[in-house]
Order: sequence, then structure tokens, then C-alpha cells
Amino acid sequence: MGLQAMLRLVYPPQCLGCDELVTSDFGLCGRCWRETPFIAGLVCDTCGIPLPGDNADEVAHCDDCLTLTRPWVQGRAALLYKDNGRKMVLQLKHGDRLDLAKPAGKWLMRAAMPMLRPDTLLAPVPLHWFRMLRRRYNQSALLAASLGRLAGVEHCPDLLIRHKRTPSQEGRDRHARFENLQDAIRIHPRRGAKVKGRQILLVDDVMTSGATLAAATDACLAAGATEVRVLVLARVAKDA
Repeated sequence: MGLQAMLRLVYPPQCLGCDELVTSDFGLCGRCWRETPFIAGLVCDTCGIPLPGDNADEVAHCDDCLTLTRPWVQGRAALLYKDNGRKMVLQLKHGDRLDLAKPAGKWLMRAAMPMLRPDTLLAPVPLHWFRMLRRRYNQSALLAASLGRLAGVEHCPDLLIRHKRTPSQEGRDRHARFENLQDAIRIHPRRGAKVKGRQILLVDDVMTSGATLAAATDACLAAGATEVRVLVLARVAKDA
């Protein structure tokens, strides 16, 4: 019996969301799969939120993206931020569940397919160094690294820096969220050459108003990026 088979006997694969036994590593049992709100079908081409309709190839936009000016050109999300989707995001972000980054990379890969180009440069939304010390890792960087390995595109984990320590976005309205992030994110001073003339795909864990992604996009465009696209693990929806 091989070592891998022996390990499976001792440590059989368990569901990512509960203790149920499953057939493969990093899988979900039937109940947790049903409670995980994967996004499929027609979505807003700019922010990735689900829209009524089944034609995934149709280019459509939600009401917010028709009225707001988004600095990025296209966006997608893998999950809705509710039920098991919210639970897993919070476990990755605050619960040291780094093991979730691997399956999340596969879910992001599926969502990112319409946006990936051979010369795409992946970059995570950064954390301020003080928050990084407290949390010990940047969950967005873990997601971007996982996606980069699967997609075979370049990943620059420190392309952006968050040089201002901003208060939490929680509890703020849309205007306050954008104001809070103003001039908070910049290109790393030693990474400017990587950005010029490139298509950037920004990766984050959650999109609510889009303020953080907008600040990161503005920094990339100011440094010479040709286009910026955004990808998140979970999208907050008003009626979700």
C-alpha cells in the first residue's frame, strides 16, 4: 500500500464545511454544496453580481454599474456572500483556514475564465502592514497565488501597498466607504515597471461597494496599466 493510500485510511477526506466524509480532498458534502451559493448564469459584466436570466454569454449590467462609474473594465465573483459562502470567507479571513485557499482558487478560476489573457498580471488587494502583523497573512494574496498556479499567469503578491491605515469599512455607507479609501493604495515603488502596458487582474476576498477595488484600480491605471479587471471570491448582494 502506498503512502498516499495509507494516509487516506488514517485521515480520510472531510468536507470543507463540516466533518462529513467526502470522496476527495478539499471537497464539499452534498448538504454543504447545496448551501454554498455559487454564481452561475447571467451576471453583471462589471461587478459579477447575478442577474435574471440564464444566458451566461450575454453582456449585461446591474443597476449600480449603470449609474456608477467603475474604473475597472470587467469583474466577476465566484460566490454570493451568504450562507456557506459567507461562512467560508470569514473562516479564511479570520479563522486561519488557509486550507480553503486551494479549492477557492478553483472556484475563482471558473469565474475568471472570461477575463484571463496570456499577459494578465495577477495582484491581490493589499493589507496595511499593521493589519498584516495582526492577521499574519493576506487572504487575498493566498487566493491570488492559488489562482495564479492554476491559470499559469504571472502573480505579483506585492504589486500594491496600502500605505494608509484606514478604519474598518464595516457600518459605513457607500459614500463613506469610498472616502475612507481615498489615496490609501499605491503601487509598490519597486514594482512600477511591471504595471506599464499590462492588463491587471485584481483579486480580493469580498466586494461590497467596490471602494477598495476602485482605489486599487486607480493606483494601477495611474502607474500605466492598460486595463484592470477585478475578481472576488464573494459578492455582497442587497437582496441575497
